[in-house]
Amino acid sequence: MNEVQPLKSRKDIERMKSALHGRDLLLFIVGINSSLRISDILPLKVRDFDGDHIAVTEKKTGKRKIVRINNAVKDAIATLVPADAQPEDYLFPSRKGDAPISRVQAWRILNDAADRAGIDIAFGTHTLRKSFAYHAYNNGTDIALLMRVLNHSSQRETLRYIGIEQETIDDVYIAANL
Repeated sequence: MNEVQPLKSRKDIERMKSALHGRDLLLFIVGINSSLRISDILPLKVRDFDGDHIAVTEKKTGKRKIVRINNAVKDAIATLVPADAQPEDYLFPSRKGDAPISRVQAWRILNDAADRAGIDIAFGTHTLRKSFAYHAYNNGTDIALLMRVLNHSSQRETLRYIGIEQETIDDVYIAANL
């Protein structure tokens, strides 16, 4: 399995948004704004977004996580969730509506959009989580706090995860330019 990369430019994020619509755009917006893994995003229901926070028990770690819903997600929920959606409806329903879309379907949706948007990176569902972390770090979030948000065990793991470690190494070579 190839390691996926974050979307590092706002321009690429906007290109992805332009390549998506409806439920699929909502999936992207929730993903890049929540730090949640796709396995924790897909089972979300309309009722989970009634307040200012969502609470999930992470499937991978079993840890409970509280996520603040930011304005980008609130706006997307207000405009992209159908007006007739019931509280018990899945936010990302399959065609039948009785279950959420699968991880594989989410991967297909996002990869097709990345192709349409001309995004040329190793892309996957985890790109959303990594993009959140990358931009949070570059906006000044302390690495120790970001490590805690992602439930990582070390700062080094977090830096490698978001691709900062390699960028810093690359900068050494560029600066040497003898």
